[in-house]
Amino acid sequence: ALVKSMGEILFSCGSNKRAVLAKALEGLSIESGSDMQKVIRVDAYTSQATALQKLEEALPVFRSRMGAMLFLISALLSRGLDYVQADRDDPTPSLVTAPFGHASQEIVNLLLCGQAVPNVFDGRMDLGGGMCLKGISTSVEVGFLTLLESLNFCKVGQHLKCPKWPIWVVGSESHYTVLFALDTSVQDENELEERESHIRKAFDAQDKSGGGGFISVEGFQQVIRDTNIRLPREKLDHLCGSGFIVWSEFWQVILDLDKSLGGLKDSTGLMGKKVFDLYHFNGIAKSDLNGGQVSSSGGDTPLQRPRLTKLRVSVPPRWTPEEFMADVAVSSASGGNESSGKETEAAKPEPPQHAPLVDCIRTRWARAVCNWIGDPPSIV
Repeated sequence: ALVKSMGEILFSCGSNKRAVLAKALEGLSIESGSDMQKVIRVDAYTSQATALQKLEEALPVFRSRMGAMLFLISALLSRGLDYVQADRDDPTPSLVTAPFGHASQEIVNLLLCGQAVPNVFDGRMDLGGGMCLKGISTSVEVGFLTLLESLNFCKVGQHLKCPKWPIWVVGSESHYTVLFALDTSVQDENELEERESHIRKAFDAQDKSGGGGFISVEGFQQVIRDTNIRLPREKLDHLCGSGFIVWSEFWQVILDLDKSLGGLKDSTGLMGKKVFDLYHFNGIAKSDLNGGQVSSSGGDTPLQRPRLTKLRVSVPPRWTPEEFMADVAVSSASGGNESSGKETEAAKPEPPQHAPLVDCIRTRWARAVCNWIGDPPSIV
């Protein structure tokens, strides 16, 4: 699987036409960039089968101290250095930042989408005057989430947020970790979510207030026609009584309207909430047992070791107000007057837990609630 993944990345960098493999001669020490130039050997392959065979033969070299650098060189050469420079908005900064050797976003994007573009939004951003910023132009197989988006420093586009497979590289201040799901359906919209999106899109199409969340009566009539919503006369008169329709009031009516009339009333009491498992892997997570860091050999340096954490994630419907979900949870947990106190207590959901990773997850699934057992997942 490792060899196949490496091969797919290199061919993606080579526009699925070629892969360049950079290998170092074994048995020779490499202490500087000039030493690497002397011992490196480069071969190009147009056959994926041949490239995979050569990658497997060279796997011990890629697992060596210089393996990551050799694979980066392979990816850059597979793309072509001229194309790499053309992909970038500014070709002058270094692709690897000193002094710790952190990869630039261009390198991350090169490995994820095959192009060394510097931004994470979709497509291009036109700045006028013939200038533009380059982002992700196509869908990808492995996505990307970053803590920086939760801090409003950037906006990750849908190409990286919704990859073909439920696997995401997670960026933090110090290094990269991996978030993944075993069930590919975690990215699917259920029937209720699709209905939500349809109604909201129809409403927004009639919103002439610049996103203010209200529309005219005429626009509202078009919305209910487009979405096949059949409101009882008294509810229709109530919504239209002020001469304009506010989204929050309209949505509350839809939540209480039976599905047979085009509403979203859900007899299960879950209101379309999704619950699924995610897994987070940090290859060099610092151990934090019971709130205290474990040190190596009794020293002050935290012990670094891989950590895999399973997270239980609950996601409410996109447009449903949180207070409505709280009411649904209470009524569902109560289960009628016959339920005993112990049963009600057992039905209460686990209290939400928080870690920086949760902020990253919420950039993909807004308002997600996460729980885990043991130490919190670490992205540092």
